[in-house]
Amino acid sequence: MNQPDAPADAPEQPSGSKWKLIVFVILAVAILSVGFLYRDVISLATLAQRESQLRAFQDEHPVAVYAIAFGVYVAVTGLSLPGAAALTLVYGWYFGFTRALILVSFASTAGATTAFLSSRYLLRDAVQSRYGASMKTFQKRLAEEGALYLFTLRLIPAVPFFVINLVMGLTPIRVRTFWWVSQLGMLAGTVVYVYAGSRVPNLGVLAEQGVSAVIAPTQLLQLMVAFALLGFFPLAVRKILSALRPKAA
Repeated sequence: MNQPDAPADAPEQPSGSKWKLIVFVILAVAILSVGFLYRDVISLATLAQRESQLRAFQDEHPVAVYAIAFGVYVAVTGLSLPGAAALTLVYGWYFGFTRALILVSFASTAGATTAFLSSRYLLRDAVQSRYGASMKTFQKRLAEEGALYLFTLRLIPAVPFFVINLVMGLTPIRVRTFWWVSQLGMLAGTVVYVYAGSRVPNLGVLAEQGVSAVIAPTQLLQLMVAFALLGFFPLAVRKILSALRPKAA
């Protein structure tokens, strides 16, 4: 039997690309509208005032501020949420290099260990089902290289850290070993990101001096060095580890 022809006046359904364009336009209009309506609230001077209030609160309640910052970072890394790198930059900018480095180093390791323990004791079946193919490689390399394999994974971000945390939870590696190797391996990358964040001038300086605060020769050089380190760090680590790794016979 012949199939009946579709009605000639049937409305055409928007394609996927059309829907994406529609959503993009709606979001763009919404963002521009909010920016226009609240242009006085989100001005640089107003944001600088908010920043000064935050820093004053930190001076008055340092323990609470550091505890909240630590808890937020542990939650982000422990729950494998995106944004840890951006959070590291923000902490470097807000707390300064030394304090942010200590905070991020311990918070990132605590979050990674939380995910590690969750995988080992709570999510074993789910992780095994999702990353079973990776388990063989991890088990094999751990048997051959021991903790050095985890150290290498931490130095070279070829595998997402959240995958490392979850899959390592299913291996025989001890919690104590996982902690100290992870903290040591992530330290170099943490230094680079915290340094980059700490080189960004605070909003009060930007409000007073404008763009010249960023493009001043000293500041610009520091920013260039920071972001150059972000780009070249993984390559340098690969070269060093390749040179140190014993060559196969």
